Amino acid sequence: MTTRREVLEQGLRKSGAILLASLFGGMNGPVLAAPRDGWRMPDEGEPHAATWMAFGPDEEIWGKRLQAGAQDNLATIARAISAFEPVNMLVREEDYEVAARKCGTGIKLIVHPIDDLWMRDTGPVFVKNSQGKVAAVDFNFNGWGEKQDYERDALVAGFVGEHAGARQVNTKLVLEGGGIEVDGEGTAIITESCVLNRNRNPGVSKAQCEAELMRLLGLDKIIWLPGIAGRDITDGHTDFYARFAGPGVVVAGYEPDPSSPEHAVTRRHLEILAKATDSKGRKLRVVTLPGPATVRSKYENKEFAAGYINFYVCNRAVMVPEFGDARSDRNTYDILRDLFPSREVLQLNIDAIAAGGGGIHCATQQQPR
Repeated sequence: MTTRREVLEQGLRKSGAILLASLFGGMNGPVLAAPRDGWRMPDEGEPHAATWMAFGPDEEIWGKRLQAGAQDNLATIARAISAFEPVNMLVREEDYEVAARKCGTGIKLIVHPIDDLWMRDTGPVFVKNSQGKVAAVDFNFNGWGEKQDYERDALVAGFVGEHAGARQVNTKLVLEGGGIEVDGEGTAIITESCVLNRNRNPGVSKAQCEAELMRLLGLDKIIWLPGIAGRDITDGHTDFYARFAGPGVVVAGYEPDPSSPEHAVTRRHLEILAKATDSKGRKLRVVTLPGPATVRSKYENKEFAAGYINFYVCNRAVMVPEFGDARSDRNTYDILRDLFPSREVLQLNIDAIAAGGGGIHCATQQQPR
């Protein structure tokens, strides 16, 4: 857990200002840290102009049966969100008629080449400044460390940012939006297993990475969680482990089964978060949100992402998965209703997307108002 000043001192001391600047020079020249009126990544709960999604996935990646189920799930998510804010859905030309039929008239379909559905990772991370101007950070998507074809998805962030009318912000860091969780007040939770992985950022030190993320996202403090590299395609994204429900409040996952590979790491995450303070010096309130004991059998497989942490906060609502475990689903609903009292909590069946290793948050990206 490091403050902005400590990171800058470490970066200057260890690497030198010239090295840091040359490694992470932005489109307007090298900058070591964002000014206080610079770019800031808003909390997900701040007002949105729209939600972005992608009507994947490619049949070669998912297979015909799972592809159809995932597209049904995407349409369900999009229609639910569209009751609260506009939804922009990228769709391949050959899938347009299917998308139009499944999504209905309330979703804006935008023809653009895509490989997969994970807009959280392929899309830009939107930031704002003190004048309310919006910019789009392109984090150079590389297929989660060259694990999957990504030629078309690598161009999604730039296209979405341009279509949204946002200024483009460049960086040499390689990472995905699912690896970053912020409270909107200068604090971030990030997994080391993803962002500090050599398959994304070889040769980049933690100090250099922190300095660049602070510049890009307006951060003052980063809480690092270990995560697990290699267990899933993302190398352990933050948005399956810990989420802010508001400044000073974190919802964290926990795997109680000692035989599970996730048991030790989620226990360690809870220990780190329990001792952590945010950028304002507040001790975090940590609310544990266990996953379901069982899931429906139709799409169950070894990649099935049976976790509630991957919820999505949109205007006046929270979208969260349900897995058919009545007791666990109800417990999740009650917890999120208490944490988000001014929003509706809607539970959605996204089993086919979960079978592909992701969730609602993975399939969405917010554009701030």
